[in-house]
Amino acid sequence: MLGLYHGEALARYGFGEGHPFGPDRLDAFWRETVREGLDRRVTLLDPRECDQVALQRFHTPEYLARVHEQSTDGVGYLDCGDTPAFQGVWEAASTVVGSGLDALARIMRGELAKVFVPIAGLHHARRDSAAGFCVFNDPGVLIETLRSEYGIRRIAYVDIDAHHGDGVFYAYEADPEVCIADIHEDGHYLYPGTGFAHETGKGEAGGTKLNLPAPPGADDRFFEHAWPQAIEFVRAARPEFIILQAGADSIAGDPITHMRFTPAAHARAARDLAAVADEHADGRLIATGGGGYNRNNLALAWNAVVSALLK
Repeated sequence: MLGLYHGEALARYGFGEGHPFGPDRLDAFWRETVREGLDRRVTLLDPRECDQVALQRFHTPEYLARVHEQSTDGVGYLDCGDTPAFQGVWEAASTVVGSGLDALARIMRGELAKVFVPIAGLHHARRDSAAGFCVFNDPGVLIETLRSEYGIRRIAYVDIDAHHGDGVFYAYEADPEVCIADIHEDGHYLYPGTGFAHETGKGEAGGTKLNLPAPPGADDRFFEHAWPQAIEFVRAARPEFIILQAGADSIAGDPITHMRFTPAAHARAARDLAAVADEHADGRLIATGGGGYNRNNLALAWNAVVSALLK
């Protein structure tokens, strides 16, 4: 059975006044989930907030103090202009992380093998700052928790969001135990301007990272060409746990990117990674929704992931 997190507390992570990352994204996904009848096939799970101790596994105390302060007054930005503060942003962002941690605990207890957290995958946040609509880096907290709380060492992070997952990539660029495969729009054309093919890891981690930058307009033909390299790269790492960031902003028609994938790419990524998880990780996989700013696109792509993980 697949676990799926849904609830108002998770939807609160979003920015108002026409911001692309609005709080309506979860409802857009859920309406399609119900329309496809997938809500009857998953185990619905309530969002959970996490505490500061968990956040400090990845983030600096100084940064957490700043988020807490700006969450109280709701004034200003948490980065250079993409990620506005709002009253309650601490609780909303902590619920994104906490839901992933709850999923992790359920998986490690053997209650579930695979879980989808739709509002999660905030892959731009740095250890000491927000970035690109991302307040807390939930994949980073998951990675640190897998190691410190569960003794898991070989972890694969796979990212098909249109934007390079720089907050995860550079946090673990020199870490040989974290395998990263990232398909994204070429940084010459899209924020954050990183993730080039020559970046394959530093020092002892050389060769443990794979960046597959795509030209603007790249469609499913590009994905079908590039994806086998990514999946074999992950399989060769023999991961004990897999995290998928399934951003839907790589789908054709997203308002802030230039890629042209279809939800079929997301379905294949989820299906193939589930197979690798079954081979090497006792089935253990957490998928996150990531970006996606065309509501119809994210509804279709995320439900393609859900459907693939149910098979």
